[in-house]
Amino acid sequence: MIDALQDANPRELEQLVVENILAFDEVFWIRLAARSDTCKSDDDKKDYEELAATVMSIVDCVVNKTREKIETSTDVLKGILRPVVEGVEEISWPPRDPEAINQMENEIIQREKEGQLDEGFLSEVSAQLRQAKEDKEKPGLAAMLQKVLQLYAATILSKRSYAKKGNEVVKAEYFLETLIKAPEEQWNKLFLDGLTIGKGEIAPDELSSVIKKRIERTLIRTEGGSYQQRVLIEYLKGIESRATEILKLIQE
Repeated sequence: MIDALQDANPRELEQLVVENILAFDEVFWIRLAARSDTCKSDDDKKDYEELAATVMSIVDCVVNKTREKIETSTDVLKGILRPVVEGVEEISWPPRDPEAINQMENEIIQREKEGQLDEGFLSEVSAQLRQAKEDKEKPGLAAMLQKVLQLYAATILSKRSYAKKGNEVVKAEYFLETLIKAPEEQWNKLFLDGLTIGKGEIAPDELSSVIKKRIERTLIRTEGGSYQQRVLIEYLKGIESRATEILKLIQE
């Protein structure tokens, strides 16, 4: 790595540092210092010192940009949660004011349009959710953050409809899209009203089939391993899992 950095021109050097940012750990700096200490000429020693200063400057720049991104993502999350937490001494879920969830949803829809709900944002929400789950004294916070991800998933998945083929409505797809848009708290009633196990006309197998298709489409249309892909797939699987639970309860 040190040799590659030495041979690189300024533009290549910056690219090398950015692409290998995790390589610049304590071991790297020790090796670079050792190289400098064993130099036979002052010129060579100075070259290593300049290289170290340049690399350190680029690393600092990358770290600062990352920190700014995290702070921005945190601010976006705070803005989304404001309707629920503003003026509240202790976080509780569901919020006492039902309108707060609608306001949260509106915030998410608006910020998504503005391009604020990127991978950095999803990473921040996911990290805080993990921490909240570990801290069992804050169940309300965990539920709230989970709701943020659900609202995000519903917003993204609702942007593309597969409920029509020409002039024909594909009923199973339409039903799935109704579930996607609906709050999780309404799913049970929707299943009972929409599936053949209750009052509806959609067979459970039909619903399962369109969910699997939507998962496949989502996997194709999103970046593999991204937070977005994970959040969307989890949401769809959550619908599938709930349908399975309802089916089992009715068949018992």
